[in-house]
Amino acid sequence: MKVPFHVVQARRDRLADLLGQHRYLPVKELCRRLGVSEATARRDLAALVGEKKIKRTHGGALSEFNDRFPSFRDRQGRGGRAKAKIARATLAYMEPGGTYFMDSGTTICAMAEAFRDHPITPVTIVTSNLPVGEMLAAIPDVQVFMVAGQLLHLQSTLLGEMAQRSLEFWKFDTAFLSAEAMNPAGIWNSQAAIVDQQRVVLERSARTVFCIDGSKLNREAPHFLVPWDRVDALVTDVSDERLATAGISLRKGQRAASGSRHAVPQALQEQEEAKASEADTEEMPIHIL
Repeated sequence: MKVPFHVVQARRDRLADLLGQHRYLPVKELCRRLGVSEATARRDLAALVGEKKIKRTHGGALSEFNDRFPSFRDRQGRGGRAKAKIARATLAYMEPGGTYFMDSGTTICAMAEAFRDHPITPVTIVTSNLPVGEMLAAIPDVQVFMVAGQLLHLQSTLLGEMAQRSLEFWKFDTAFLSAEAMNPAGIWNSQAAIVDQQRVVLERSARTVFCIDGSKLNREAPHFLVPWDRVDALVTDVSDERLATAGISLRKGQRAASGSRHAVPQALQEQEEAKASEADTEEMPIHIL
């Protein structure tokens, strides 16, 4: 039975609205939301591409995220001091022989820089973050694997359904993840594609470490990722008092001692002590939850 054109057009309008709202959705998710087959969804996507209403990617549709969201280079210059200090603290969660996932984002790139300066080897690193992959691949006894996804050149990352499938080959000792917001409900991110990929990583990781600076506190991004009871560790520059004021409550035993210097490798402790005497004297404790 032939479907009336006005019904088809209404469905395609709904599809365009979904992609405008979420920027990226896999084909399977589009089918679920619209109640159609993959063949129908792909025909609708092709029609919308022809009308120049969306951009088509393998396994889904990535709208204007790559063009509209601030680029990796733009974001890299923000909050450098906080990110660098968070990055150094995260190395406490790495040890020789481990297999680790490093997420997209500039805080994770700062972590890679800290690792490059104080490598912990041998290790295996899997990442969707192009600058991280290029940086760490040059270090002896570090094996680096990139996920096989859609390249977003401005964001310097790999995303999409294919990237999610490529992650299913791995099991991680620890995953280092970034986010765009944290509040009492939990952790949030900017794009559905990022959240979908992070959820695959969460399911395949023995431990998850979120690296989030204070600029993300008391914010809510478009897509919810996880509640706090799914978070193994949070490395942040936010003080205990600010977290409590924000209404973020965590399980007993999650929090390390305030300042968490004991959790940082010895070489980095010495580096931090040397920096303490520099002109910038504002204390910025790192809290590991």
